[in-house]
Amino acid sequence: MIKKKSYVFVWIALILTIAGCGGLHFSQLAPEAIDFHPQSIAVFPIEVWNHKEPDNRTVVQQIVAGSLIAKKLFTSVTDAEKLQKQMQNDELLKKTAEEYFSKLQLLKFSDADLSRKIGDILQVDGILLLSVDEWKYFVEADKKMAQVSLTMELYDVTNGKLMWKANHTIKKDYVLIKPGLPDMARDVANKMVYYMPH
Repeated sequence: MIKKKSYVFVWIALILTIAGCGGLHFSQLAPEAIDFHPQSIAVFPIEVWNHKEPDNRTVVQQIVAGSLIAKKLFTSVTDAEKLQKQMQNDELLKKTAEEYFSKLQLLKFSDADLSRKIGDILQVDGILLLSVDEWKYFVEADKKMAQVSLTMELYDVTNGKLMWKANHTIKKDYVLIKPGLPDMARDVANKMVYYMPH
């Protein structure tokens, strides 16, 4: 009987280990990404926050920048806060970025000339766009749940091409103590950064 129980335990542990080693929920790499090795990257501010929970855009931006710096994939990381200050002091950068993102959002078109100009001004090889898809506490089948989901898009500034797009979600159930959504976001970001082209 003890032997049987130990076998069951080993199988459960093995299944959980395999599940834990899985990749991202969604990851798409452009064929050209094989030759894309950015040394410097800028994390752009999150544009929209459509969630009931308090606005945590700044927190998420800091978490992602922190993950990028900790992994040491790039020699230089310009975080969203620094970038916002630069845009306040540089009218050309502000105007170029606004025009670029307007085309990207409205026309789904990444303008190569504008992205190149952004890269030249910021002295970066890539720009990283973030969106927070899920950031919530909810009840599912009588279970209290917490969920965080992020999407990242990495563009090559030299040609405006989307080199990598990925999404990952973490869901946790809880009884009394709510898991911290920023802590969950850190886990999501760390996993996503691991798969990022560099």
